Amino acid sequence: MSKILKALFVIIGTLVGAGFASGQEIYIFFYQYGINGIWGIVVSSTLIAVVIYKVLDICQKKEVKNYKDFLKICIKNEKYLEIFNTVINLFILITFYIMVAGFGAYLEQELKINGLIGSLLLAVICYIVFLGDVSGLIKISQWIVPILIGSLVLIGLNIIDVENIFQMYYYLPENESGKWLLDGVLYGSYNTILLIPVVIALRNLATNRNKQITISILTGVLVIILSLTIFFMLMKVEVAIENLEMPAVYIASKISTVFEYIYGFIILSSILTTSVSLGTSFLENVAKTKKSYKRYAIFICVSSIMVSNVGFSNLVNLLYPIFGYIGLVQILGILKK
Repeated sequence: MSKILKALFVIIGTLVGAGFASGQEIYIFFYQYGINGIWGIVVSSTLIAVVIYKVLDICQKKEVKNYKDFLKICIKNEKYLEIFNTVINLFILITFYIMVAGFGAYLEQELKINGLIGSLLLAVICYIVFLGDVSGLIKISQWIVPILIGSLVLIGLNIIDVENIFQMYYYLPENESGKWLLDGVLYGSYNTILLIPVVIALRNLATNRNKQITISILTGVLVIILSLTIFFMLMKVEVAIENLEMPAVYIASKISTVFEYIYGFIILSSILTTSVSLGTSFLENVAKTKKSYKRYAIFICVSSIMVSNVGFSNLVNLLYPIFGYIGLVQILGILKK
């Protein structure tokens, strides 16, 4: 497999997590704005693509080795740098917790398995992969993500009503608020917080400008396609979406049992790839030695099981927009370079 595809699959695997695949993120940031939500998807995807290119470019020109080196280039003040580094690591850790909670929430909602058991299962899998370092992340992504993408597009094509797409003005919620643009930027912003440490870890897979541009463009296009797939799927929901933990799963279950099982794979595999990416990023950022790496790995896996009791949708609604604003600071620093 080419280096470009390896990098692309890891990046998409990081982006397409529990919030995305479940439909929660697409509803909160885009669908509620109707037609304007589609433009929001384009804005956020473009922002993500631009930031990926800039990060890879900076890594090559400045010979960046880790996330802290990268922050030193964007933030000159040492005091602010330490504060920002701590906040970013905290965000990555919290989002890792959200993925673990999402895994438990799905198993509880669909299979009636206690959520804590589901969270424990994912935590154990993550710990095993963490022991393989960055190479473990690349291996699991290059096998799972292509199947994930293909499954999501396949089920979307079977569920989406093409006739409804051409009549979106009648089917989509009415919302003329200009907040769609802000939410589009915030969505791209908080995703870049998650992506930047991962992209830095992938710097050796994009060693020239052509590879950097290709990876960035392909990422942007794929994010648009996958986001629109879920966006149009939400048009099939016949109940109040805000009352559903995982609206996309609800839609699939209403079509057929087969689609429900396929979407179950999509949800669980997307949670797995994202949680592994986030956990690896956190460990690469904070661990100084192999011994401390293992200690931190045990800590985040055990603590994630405890935090999963808070609830998946509650964590998404509360924390993601907040960290979106924080991510804007980092984006401005990157774009200046």
